[in-house]
Amino acid sequence: MNNRVVALLLGLFVVLLLCFVVNLSLGGVTIPFKSIIQVFIDPEQVKSTWQYIILNYRLPKAITAVLVGIALSVSGLLMQTLFRNPIAEPYILGVSSGASLGVAFLFLGASFLPSSLLIIFTSTYGVALVSIIGSFVLLLGVLGVSSKVNNTVTILIVGLMFGSFTNAIINILTYFSSAEDLKRFTFWSMGSLGNLSYGVLVVFSVLLFIGLGACFSLIRKLDALLLGDSYASSMGISVKVLRNKIILITALLAGISTAFVGPIAFVGLAVPHMGRLLFKTSSHRTLLLACLVLGPIILLICDSLTQINSDRYLIPINAITSLFGAPIVVWLLLGKKAHR
Repeated sequence: MNNRVVALLLGLFVVLLLCFVVNLSLGGVTIPFKSIIQVFIDPEQVKSTWQYIILNYRLPKAITAVLVGIALSVSGLLMQTLFRNPIAEPYILGVSSGASLGVAFLFLGASFLPSSLLIIFTSTYGVALVSIIGSFVLLLGVLGVSSKVNNTVTILIVGLMFGSFTNAIINILTYFSSAEDLKRFTFWSMGSLGNLSYGVLVVFSVLLFIGLGACFSLIRKLDALLLGDSYASSMGISVKVLRNKIILITALLAGISTAFVGPIAFVGLAVPHMGRLLFKTSSHRTLLLACLVLGPIILLICDSLTQINSDRYLIPINAITSLFGAPIVVWLLLGKKAHR
């Protein structure tokens, strides 16, 4: 890793810290930067109400943005490597569709559940569990196909078909659901970084680190896979086993993110491209490190933009990620083409 890469990573880390502090300062209650720093250094000098707002609402949300940004960015990079396709993203195999189907059965079919079970399953852990089950069921279908074919394009098409099938079921459930149930499901599908407790964040962090550890152990194999299946096989790599590992890691990272905060668009697609263009490399060691800082930066910026006029309303995070991200991706790709 050369000096330019190290310097760029350090610079991005400083930007990440700045975005984190700015995110903590935004909200319905204006809190000065100085007080935000003092909350962690000398809390006795800060108003108790400000302490409560920062530590119980804003800090968990900012940490969630960091975790989700990492999970989606890394899983997006894995999908683009597996399919060698620049438009691949974490949800391309239907992980989000499976999660959405599970949550749709919960929210849109809530009237069929006993009130005692409804309270349990509509909690944060309950929604996450149902979402994970939906993702896992769909993943089993994708892995079943993956074990029988050698063509990654076929797996891609199957993933898209699974996604279309689950979306069709969701549309049917939506048609017959009540207005209240439909409203709850719609809010979930817009994504939300708030309302996660520290206990949930610990679970999220542990699962994330497991996925990252597995991902970093495959760096050399991922670099070989970029050169084609034949080259990877000549290096003694079992392409089918590697492919299944990539799918499992992606399902874990994208699945836990969707389970806890709902589907978040754009981040997994755009951040790997930003990493390649900024660092001018295809090395996964560098790109993975880039995703660890760029993903959180982008999601923190997008979440900060949702705080505009937060005393009156909050803009859905999905709307901001798409509006903010899509033009940036087009601009970066056009700039890359112009320099060829």
